[in-house]
Amino acid sequence: MTDLFRRHPGNPILSAPDWQYPANAVFNPGAAQDNGGTVLLARVEDRRGISHLTVARSVNGLDGWSVEPKALLAPRDQLHGERWGFEDARIVRLDELDCWAITCTAYGPSGPAVYLATTRDFKKLRRRGIIMHPEDKNAALLPRRIDGKWVLFHRPLTAHGGLHGEIVVSRSNDLRDWSAPERVMQPRLGAWWDAVRIGIGPPPLETEHGWLVLYHGVKDTVSGSVYRVGAALTAVDEPARVTHRLADWLISPCEPYERTGDVPNTVFPCGLVLEGDELRLYYGGADTTINLAFASLEAVLALLLEAGATATEGTE
Repeated sequence: MTDLFRRHPGNPILSAPDWQYPANAVFNPGAAQDNGGTVLLARVEDRRGISHLTVARSVNGLDGWSVEPKALLAPRDQLHGERWGFEDARIVRLDELDCWAITCTAYGPSGPAVYLATTRDFKKLRRRGIIMHPEDKNAALLPRRIDGKWVLFHRPLTAHGGLHGEIVVSRSNDLRDWSAPERVMQPRLGAWWDAVRIGIGPPPLETEHGWLVLYHGVKDTVSGSVYRVGAALTAVDEPARVTHRLADWLISPCEPYERTGDVPNTVFPCGLVLEGDELRLYYGGADTTINLAFASLEAVLALLLEAGATATEGTE
C-alpha cells in the first residue's frame, strides 16, 4: 500500500540553495500545467520566519527548474491579515473565468485565514483578499461550479465549522460571499494515522468515479506529530458526500528529506498534476524541501472503489 506512490529518484527536486536570494526553506508547493510546462508556486520561508510565494517552472515537471527572482505573492506589512506571510498555495484552473485561482493561507496577528488571488500567466496576479477569516486554512477550490455554486474545501477551527481539524465545504455565487461550512470528513477516532486532524491536499481531481480528494492526516506520538497522505472520493454532483475513504495512508515519511528538517516526519501535499494516467504529487518534506512522487490514477481509484465501507469508519 505505501509503495503505491513512487518517489522521484531526484528528490528533493527543489531546496533553499536553488533560490537566488536567501531563504531558510522552500516547501508545500501548489502545482499547475501551463504553456506546455509545469508551474510550482512554492512557499518560501525567509530568515525571519515569514513566508511568501514564488514561482518555479520546468518544461518536463521533473528537473531543470527555473526559479523567479522575486515573489509572486508577498505580505504587505500595513495589512493586518497578511502581515506574517502567505503559506501553502493550492492552484486550480477556472475555465469559466479564464484564469488560475490560487488559494493560500494568509497569516496575521488574528491567526491564519484563507486568501484568494487569481492570475492568467503566473507573472501578475489579482489580489482578491481574505475569503475565510481566522482561524481557517488548507483551502482548495473545485475547478467548476456545482449546481451554480463555486465550492471551496477548507478547514476552519471554530465552534461552527469544527473544533477538531475536519474538512468542510462552503459555497459561493461570486467567490466573495460564502455559505456556512458543511461537514465533509472528520479525523477518525482512536489511534488512527489521521486521528488528530486532517486537511485538504491539492485541489480535488474530477474522475468518472467522483472527486479524488488527497488529504494530509496527523497522528501524535511521543516523539511528536507525524504527517501522512490519505485519499477519499466524494460524489461528483455533491462534493460534500464522501463515498469512499482508504483506511491506510498512501505516503508516510520514511526518506531522510521527510524525516529530518524544520518539522520532522512530515509529508505535506499541495500540488497535483495528471499526465495521462500518471498522478504527479508535489509535496513538502519536513517543511524544508520540495519533492515529487508518482502513482497510477487507475490504481488509486481501484483501491478506493474497494474501500467504500471505510468512508466513515472510526469517526463520530
